[in-house]
Amino acid sequence: MEGHTGSEQPGKQNEKKTVQDYWGDEFQWEEVVKTPFPREVVSESAYEERHPVLRSLVSLLICVVIALAAAFLITRFVAHHTSVEGSSMEETLHNKDQLIIEKVSYYFHEPERFDVIVFPYSDSVNYIKRIIGLPGERVKIQDGQIYINGSVLEESYGKEKIQDPGVAAKEIQLGTDEYFVLGDNRNASSDSRKEEVGMIKRDKIGGKAWLRFYPFDQFGVIR
Repeated sequence: MEGHTGSEQPGKQNEKKTVQDYWGDEFQWEEVVKTPFPREVVSESAYEERHPVLRSLVSLLICVVIALAAAFLITRFVAHHTSVEGSSMEETLHNKDQLIIEKVSYYFHEPERFDVIVFPYSDSVNYIKRIIGLPGERVKIQDGQIYINGSVLEESYGKEKIQDPGVAAKEIQLGTDEYFVLGDNRNASSDSRKEEVGMIKRDKIGGKAWLRFYPFDQFGVIR
């Protein structure tokens, strides 16, 4: 009876086994060579866990920069806030009234008669007055009345008869980009009648007084 000794067959004893013997003919050395060693991957969430304070500071800085840029663009090209100082625009506007000055409308059309506008008087002071004379018109104040191109101007903003015509005692010819402005409180206003104020150039008009938002009981569009 034959017994199995567990020894290898003759001729197979010293043969070396190859990779193909273990993995088969489909094994490719090229694939092993091309495969990179595993590397540690640091995810964004892992980075945030390691540097939470830095991440928060960067986010805050971005928000601040965006807010400042938006505020600059809005105040430069759209609208801004101003506060009335003095009584030269009574009874329309009063001391400490809080206004919104809008700039958008003048991108589409020129300032119009009776618009209430803001313009610089000095580097640190802005004036707010009402447009009376338009570019190319002739303006004169005589016997307490305003004349435009020789005709009396019909308007209801000035409640009192003008006592001091100033430089408008003689007829003024406005240039192609000049506006004649007055305060509604005609006898308590420094305006185009004064040489130090004079005619207002178009490029000096900073915007139109659009809305009074304080005092709350006088909230509304400015006429």
